[in-house]
Amino acid sequence: MPEPDTAPEARRILRICQACMYCEGFCAAFPALGRLRDLSEDDLDHLASLCHGCRDCYFACQYAAPHVFDVNVPRTLARVRQASYAKHAWPRGLGGLFRSNGRVVALSAAVAVVLALAATLLLVPSEALFAAHRGEGAFYQVIPWTVMAGAAAAALAWACLGLGLATASFWRAIRPAAVPSRVLIRALPQAMADIVTLRNLAGGGTGCREAEGTGSQLRRALHQSMVAGLGLCVLATSVAGLYGHVFGWQAPYPVLSLPVLSGLIGGVLLTVGAAGLMLLKRRAAPEPLAPETLGGEAAMLALLAAVGATGLIVLAVRDTAAMGAALALHLGLVVGFLAVLPASKIVHAPFRAAALLRDAIERQRATAETRRNDGRNER
Repeated sequence: MPEPDTAPEARRILRICQACMYCEGFCAAFPALGRLRDLSEDDLDHLASLCHGCRDCYFACQYAAPHVFDVNVPRTLARVRQASYAKHAWPRGLGGLFRSNGRVVALSAAVAVVLALAATLLLVPSEALFAAHRGEGAFYQVIPWTVMAGAAAAALAWACLGLGLATASFWRAIRPAAVPSRVLIRALPQAMADIVTLRNLAGGGTGCREAEGTGSQLRRALHQSMVAGLGLCVLATSVAGLYGHVFGWQAPYPVLSLPVLSGLIGGVLLTVGAAGLMLLKRRAAPEPLAPETLGGEAAMLALLAAVGATGLIVLAVRDTAAMGAALALHLGLVVGFLAVLPASKIVHAPFRAAALLRDAIERQRATAETRRNDGRNER
């Protein structure tokens, strides 16, 4: 739910947009706005997550500052988004953590890293920790498999539970009423295509504008790089688990094996994507941004880049005496990342997917209604 002072401002600005609709071609948010009569709080939450923050509308708007209307859609919807994350957070107590999200993400990562390093130093003999290990089971000679898998599994279960219940709450609030199964079946491929291609970061074809001037597809490409990298890292971990539990093949694996190749490529894509997005944010014009949301975004991007980079470091030093410390650092960052997910900017991903699904359903309904009207006119 938008905060009390955010909702009226969002309605004021979006009513102006409904009367203008000059930006209708930039992304799905404006056509969705055009289909709405009332702007309930749930509608505002839906539009806020449907907005991908490409900022093209701000630089194209004739009513932006210094105009007296002071229309700033990206900044306003960013604030509505932040409030919706807090409203639907699970457990509810996590909602307050979005107010100082940068500190929360940084503290979570720092605590996890310190605990991982401290536990490793205290529990692993120095002759094992600072020795070179080679061959099957080398990693587990430093950190036992039960510890490594147990910590990661517990953090992952917590992350999935928190994100899943928060997204379910968000979907219950924004879902369209009485969706026929045939409409849902047709809408799902559209929504999936929008999610995978990030169509709404294309700015209607011109790309995102970080500042006044020509748009670029760079932010879209970096975002896709980061998501693909994260997916490949998950694949690497899953395949490694399959190798170990089903086939009895213990890590570390050869460089040309599927888990190592997917982890290597994924780590590079994740690190480049996250670091590139951080640099773009530093170059972005401040006017369309909501300052209170930037700390959490920057901290999460930095954490993602650190996870990817330390994974690459572990691969690079796995045959040396530095492997033990690098592995403990990487494990701490991964656990810290998973632990903070339900109270971080990452919730935008499932929330945006839900908003895109509602949008696809509404587009299917609008198309069906148009066809019915055309049929009546022909008769």
